[in-house]
Amino acid sequence: MAGLKPETPTPVDLTAHGQSRVLEVTFSDGARFRIPFELIRIYSPSAEVQGHGPGQEVLQTGKRHVELTSLAPIGNYAVQPTFSDGHDTGIFSWDYLYFLGAQQQQLWADYERRLAEAGVDRDAPMPEKGGHACGH
Repeated sequence: MAGLKPETPTPVDLTAHGQSRVLEVTFSDGARFRIPFELIRIYSPSAEVQGHGPGQEVLQTGKRHVELTSLAPIGNYAVQPTFSDGHDTGIFSWDYLYFLGAQQQQLWADYERRLAEAGVDRDAPMPEKGGHACGH
């Protein structure tokens, strides 16, 4: 993962809203985002979701009702969420959280397009994991 740039805004407030399932993040530049847990989960920067290179991404489904069970700080640059489906390997840098918040409309559109191309429903269960080399 790339390091933070000096101009990267940093969170001044993070609030997980369990009932509405959104992470509210206010950044040092004044930007404030309400990012749904589902969006955070389906765009996790982990190898389990992103793969190990272009074209290896794993389309995430069945995450509409995922909950955030914990949010651990990682140094001064990121957080590591644990989700109710057991996923806990994504480390979300401040710049990546900002990207998710700022680009969420486009990210949702891309996700819906990928679902349609795959002929799968957003609420479909994830297929059973195969023999992935990294153990995820």
